[in-house]
Amino acid sequence: MKAIMLRETGEPSQLKLQDIEKPKPGPNDVIVRLQAASLNRRDLMVVKGQYPGMKLPAILGSDGAGKVVEVGGEVQNVFIGDEVIINPGINWGNDKDKKSTDFQVLGNPTDGTFAQYVKIPVENVYAKPTHLSWEEAAALPLAGLTAYRALITKGKVKKGETVLIPGVGGGVATFLVQFAALGAKVYVTSSKEEKIEKAKEFGAVGGVNYTADDWSEKLEKLTGGIDLSIDSIGGDSFSTLVSLGKIGSRIVSFGATRGAVPNLFLPSMTVKEMSLIGSTMGSPQDFAEMLKFVEEHQIHPILDETLSLEQLPEGLFKMEQGENFGKIVLTIPQD
Repeated sequence: MKAIMLRETGEPSQLKLQDIEKPKPGPNDVIVRLQAASLNRRDLMVVKGQYPGMKLPAILGSDGAGKVVEVGGEVQNVFIGDEVIINPGINWGNDKDKKSTDFQVLGNPTDGTFAQYVKIPVENVYAKPTHLSWEEAAALPLAGLTAYRALITKGKVKKGETVLIPGVGGGVATFLVQFAALGAKVYVTSSKEEKIEKAKEFGAVGGVNYTADDWSEKLEKLTGGIDLSIDSIGGDSFSTLVSLGKIGSRIVSFGATRGAVPNLFLPSMTVKEMSLIGSTMGSPQDFAEMLKFVEEHQIHPILDETLSLEQLPEGLFKMEQGENFGKIVLTIPQD
């Protein structure tokens, strides 16, 4: 089969389409013939050697959707020809509230979806939502799951609340806008005015450009304070989320692209009785509930661009530069 396998860390430009052996299913595995896959920032971190627990060589890619073409001998209730979407979180464990120490994400160390075929445990495949195209389905899993758990399972968003999503544009952030806008008042930040305007098209009430010196004052005046912030940035701007928070508000953090938070004044959180909550990916229950939520509300993932599998380096570069709004999707060659 054709695949993109990472053999040594470096730059995206090194990644080439290769011919490698097609996987064989174990007793409780299925083989999925992929129709489409999508990029996540995690893929870029793996390429650059910045992700913990890496093992090389490995086929990249966490997200994908396709058709089941083989099943293991002990597989039940999944059949050849089924159209499926893949939950990329493997070995979550039995506790829906926290992942096990064996938890890992498809695409390293386990071979992933930037290939014509992928082997996956049967419990990680779910029926593809019928209202989604292959490209939309492939865009949903990791980012949609992360957004759902951060906003709903952990953030416990309520109707009418004011929600802040800093740094809108990436896959998770765009899902957060779509999910939260169904009942909350959503505000965003970005360094690009066009991204703020784009977010308004998908449900945001408004936003501010964080490159302005007085962006926090503008945001406070615009919102009147925040009930729930969902952050993936960290760094210097995190303290502003604390200052914007109302009494009893929450901050859910699912990443820190700008690194550690300096000079965080904890008494501000104490006086406001704020909650700071960490969140990563999600449980199988979260994934099933997220799919139900997406189907119930007929949500279509926001796609930035669709590329061929061999154009992966181009997609990773675009994501690294922060030029995308929504998910970058890869079509998988069928011959």
